[in-house]
Amino acid sequence: MTSAGILQIVLFCAAVIIGAIPLGNYMARVYEGERTWLSPVLHPVETLLYRLCAVRPDQEQHWTAYAFGLLAFNLVGLLTMYAVLRLQALLPLNPAGQSAVPPDLAFNTAISFATNTNWQNYGGESTMSYLSQMLGMTVHNFTSAATGMAVAIALTRAFTRRSMKTVGNFYVDLIRGILYLLLPLAVIFTIFLVWQGVPQNLDPYAGATALEGGRQIIAQGPVASQDAIKLLGTNGGGFFNTNSAHPYENPTPLSNFAQMWALLVISAGMVVTFGRMVKDSRQGRALFIAMGLMLVAGIAACYWAEAQGNPLFARIGVDQTISSRSPGGNMEGKEVRFGIANSAIFATATTDTSCGAVNAMHDSFTPIGGMVPLFNMMLGEVVFGGVGAGLHGMIVFVILTVFIAGLMVGRTPEYLGKKMEAKEVKLAVLTIVVFPLSVLGLGALSVVVPSGLAAIAAPGPHGLSEALYAYTSTTANNGSAFAGFSGNSLYQNSMLGFAMLIGRYLVIIPTLAIAGSIAGKKTVPPSAGTFPTHGGLFVALLIAVVVVVGGLTFFPVLALGPIAEHLMLAAGTTF
Repeated sequence: MTSAGILQIVLFCAAVIIGAIPLGNYMARVYEGERTWLSPVLHPVETLLYRLCAVRPDQEQHWTAYAFGLLAFNLVGLLTMYAVLRLQALLPLNPAGQSAVPPDLAFNTAISFATNTNWQNYGGESTMSYLSQMLGMTVHNFTSAATGMAVAIALTRAFTRRSMKTVGNFYVDLIRGILYLLLPLAVIFTIFLVWQGVPQNLDPYAGATALEGGRQIIAQGPVASQDAIKLLGTNGGGFFNTNSAHPYENPTPLSNFAQMWALLVISAGMVVTFGRMVKDSRQGRALFIAMGLMLVAGIAACYWAEAQGNPLFARIGVDQTISSRSPGGNMEGKEVRFGIANSAIFATATTDTSCGAVNAMHDSFTPIGGMVPLFNMMLGEVVFGGVGAGLHGMIVFVILTVFIAGLMVGRTPEYLGKKMEAKEVKLAVLTIVVFPLSVLGLGALSVVVPSGLAAIAAPGPHGLSEALYAYTSTTANNGSAFAGFSGNSLYQNSMLGFAMLIGRYLVIIPTLAIAGSIAGKKTVPPSAGTFPTHGGLFVALLIAVVVVVGGLTFFPVLALGPIAEHLMLAAGTTF
């Protein structure tokens, strides 16, 4: 670990805070229907979209209608994308002549982008046409991100309601999220990326002759526009196979810093939005501090592990003993133009959110360095999390935390003046247990059936980590991967697709049910026995609940995977 690396981490965290506060206040105005500086231009467009879609913005929905609208919209998008991929060879904007995507891969990919996962069992430049990249991937990057934001806003709005049966209008929240936030930011960020050297064209792939005389095909296309929203919407799906490690997706250290900032700023801003909408900025500040502390802890752990390097590369002395650290750290799988510190920041931030974009290969990290992004996802990606998804996931943990605190003081748990009773606590627990059931259940199946074992490249603990990472990433709707795992098979495309559906919709539905229940409650004024939820004690208790729930659930399998690999590697054992 170097002073320059630590300075980069400090600057990154400061940039996120500086950007999140004004953006969060702006988002609160957007979702509350207040006038913004973009209203003169966008309000007529918003009104026109309501008319074209037959949406009445003044008509709110019960949580069941809100959920039905969300599921119907996502289903139509999923089927549309599946059709585009299957008909790719017949559609225009296909200069490389890409063939139709096979049924199982199209199934997996359509689910992946509809659920904001962006798991990719394909190489973008060798599989997808320009039309598929734009109409399929890029469009879903907007809609899936706006869907997650809408759920978080509905849950936030529920805390502001008193004895009401509605939580808002899904289509209004969706349109406002795209029109006033994602689209303007994506346009600005696209222009920035083009300035940095990211391609944005519809030209055919270029040919070049190498020095030794061989012919090389250089892929290009509308890269910048997809790159921008993949990060802002915490989607993560790369135009190229190597994602943000590719020089056409992430050419410079400045573009890398901006990409790391972009994948966190909206998610962090959503916490500020929460505080403003519930009319208590202290509540938003408490959540922000809890998330921020876990983010910094993850970055520090990953950076430390990667800075130590691989002990097998540091043999010194006549007796060939193993040094405790490797000078220069572990650079395997990392880009020299980014270095260890920026690779650790990117890996931690992309798995704290549901982004999944990568600028280094997590499979090449040290065992402990690779365990950090894995554990981030096991926590449910509530450390800021995906746009919207992280906030509503953290609020579920808040409900569990105030329940535990209520048991300690012998009172009915309360949060923001709403009593958290049996129904809310049961729904919160259901939301939390869905995740490990999918990860451990489907993951265990994958390491015992022959079709599942065929995907694992490495033997021993690292092979277990590869499979565990895959099912954790898909269930968490993250999309990053340990590169040694080969997921493009009928079995894995199907099972990973089911994991993505479970991780998305079996979490969203009970979350909206919680919102509906809370919206119907009366507000109770605080009393002397009310547990304060804005101070340091609450922040510490919330962090403990998040970490302990994740630790107790996943520690046994982590002990068999990355922890065992770390201990065996230190002893000189490889696989």
